[in-house]
Amino acid sequence: MPEPTPRTLNHFARVSLGPEYWSLDPGARGRLRAEWLERLRAAADAVHLYQSYGLESDADLLVWSALPAPEPDRPAGFFRRFAAAMAPARRFLSLRDTYWGFTLPSQYTRTRSTQEMDPFAAARQPYLVMYPFVKTAEWYLKDRTERQEMMFAHIKVGKQYPDITQLLLYSFGLQDQEFVVVYETADLARFLALVQELRGTEARRYTARDYPLHTGIYQPDAEALAAWL
Repeated sequence: MPEPTPRTLNHFARVSLGPEYWSLDPGARGRLRAEWLERLRAAADAVHLYQSYGLESDADLLVWSALPAPEPDRPAGFFRRFAAAMAPARRFLSLRDTYWGFTLPSQYTRTRSTQEMDPFAAARQPYLVMYPFVKTAEWYLKDRTERQEMMFAHIKVGKQYPDITQLLLYSFGLQDQEFVVVYETADLARFLALVQELRGTEARRYTARDYPLHTGIYQPDAEALAAWL
């Protein structure tokens, strides 16, 4: 039987590169990126980079950082290291916004889904979609059994797309949203079909907000970044 989902901290930062960055020559930009990324990677156990530029108008990169967080002091340590990693480059880049939360065992299933994303896997799918999520007050006031039945129907739809993986982060009381929902896919059109189908489930009635959506293209190495940064 699969083990329950362990507690990890996952942090998504949308980063914009400013005019001073673009005033540098390509070699200087490359050195700045390399030093910045080295500091970021020292701040967490895993760091994954995604292209936002072109998909969105106000950010260049989406940075996903992840680390195990079984002890209460782990989040504070990460945020200190993250701030220190960003500090030397703040003249050249800025944070547009951040989304973060914890992985926890599911409220509705006893075992981990086979479609659950591994934040620490080296291999990633080509596309990532991430968004904040808030349910209505009526949802939480419903009987747990009724909520579970609706979630089973929701999960049943997702199982029809086994190639699309998901990470659910809990952020109650920590940020404006209650959850951060993250998907990986190799086919954006197929992901679109999944979301369109999920719109027809009963649980959709109890969604208060599931935007802004952010989509990124995985950038596996420094060479990929150099092609457009």
